[in-house]
Amino acid sequence: MLRLLGRGLWDIAAQSLAGAEDSELVRRLRGPAVAAGKRLSFMNEYLPEDRDPVRCWVVVAAVAFVTLLVLGVGSFDDTPVEQPKKLFISPPSAKTVQLPDGRHLAYVEQGVSAERARFSLIAPHSFLSSRLAGIPGINPSLLEEFGARLVTYDLPGFGESDPHPGRNLNSSSHDMLHLAGALGIVDKFWVVGYSTGSMHAWSALRYIPDQVAGAAMFAPMANPYDSKMTKDERSKTWERWSTKRKLMHILARRFPSLLPLFYHRSFLSGKQGQPESWLSLSLGKKDKTLLEGPMFNAFWEKDVAESVRQGDSRPFVEEAVMQVSDWGFSLSDIQMQKKEDLSLFELIKSLFSQAEREWVGFLGPIHIWQVCSLFIDEKE
Repeated sequence: MLRLLGRGLWDIAAQSLAGAEDSELVRRLRGPAVAAGKRLSFMNEYLPEDRDPVRCWVVVAAVAFVTLLVLGVGSFDDTPVEQPKKLFISPPSAKTVQLPDGRHLAYVEQGVSAERARFSLIAPHSFLSSRLAGIPGINPSLLEEFGARLVTYDLPGFGESDPHPGRNLNSSSHDMLHLAGALGIVDKFWVVGYSTGSMHAWSALRYIPDQVAGAAMFAPMANPYDSKMTKDERSKTWERWSTKRKLMHILARRFPSLLPLFYHRSFLSGKQGQPESWLSLSLGKKDKTLLEGPMFNAFWEKDVAESVRQGDSRPFVEEAVMQVSDWGFSLSDIQMQKKEDLSLFELIKSLFSQAEREWVGFLGPIHIWQVCSLFIDEKE
């Protein structure tokens, strides 16, 4: 059958090219074709003597082409590939407060009511998250037991919060302060930060320390470009990250205008994805096992869908740029320490008095949980 097909192709070619010997194309190709034919003439020895070599090789080429085509089609995997599911974004339903500048901030409360609260906690969420995350994994009964009122909110431009172009960590800390005031939190509150959300918790300790009772940090981030980091500290910070995460930090630092291209191909594509890919994480076996569970998948899909509700890449770019820009402070500035840069008057006064130098930094307790180990730095 293949031989008949080859002969048919030869007949079609012969009829189509009849009278084409005098065409410009044939005249140009005749020389190279004759030269190539002479070089390959040794292969004619394998053909029967009574056969036209040109016709035979056309038939062989046609049969080979059809054979490869059939084999190529048959080699495709017929196993159906599961397409990524679309993100389901629920109708708006968040409670909001209006800030002094007119913006609205979406929030959610967990734990006990304001009247019963012994402790008030405010938690800014991490990158690609929302107010719905709360404190991931926390048991609501634990909040009830300790009389804790937990308030989580959407960062500007995330979830149902209005965007705030030009925001910085100073404005972020005051968003928390205004949120606390709007919700009737009159006493000092605790700030809770995990992962990149700790950047905003650090800012509260720096810019509104008199309103903060203490801080709890879970795997907090530090600015990888902090000028006060030692060479060894900076090296240890970068070496733990995946290549993709390093690239995203460099882009945020040097070429932030390129970030939307990556974001729209991943979490802003409208489809579901995996956190290790979207967040450029390096996960261990236990982490991967946890992420594969149905409980986490349900939480992750809902949280991401809320985070990207507005479909705008600008809030994510702002967040990424803030992570690697000048924070306006270093973590060493938050550490409780005696004031060193005294004025001339203060220096002379200290020489003739027994008064101790003033303590600076955040004077409350800071609890840090990092890499499954507990590091507690308490400051009275």
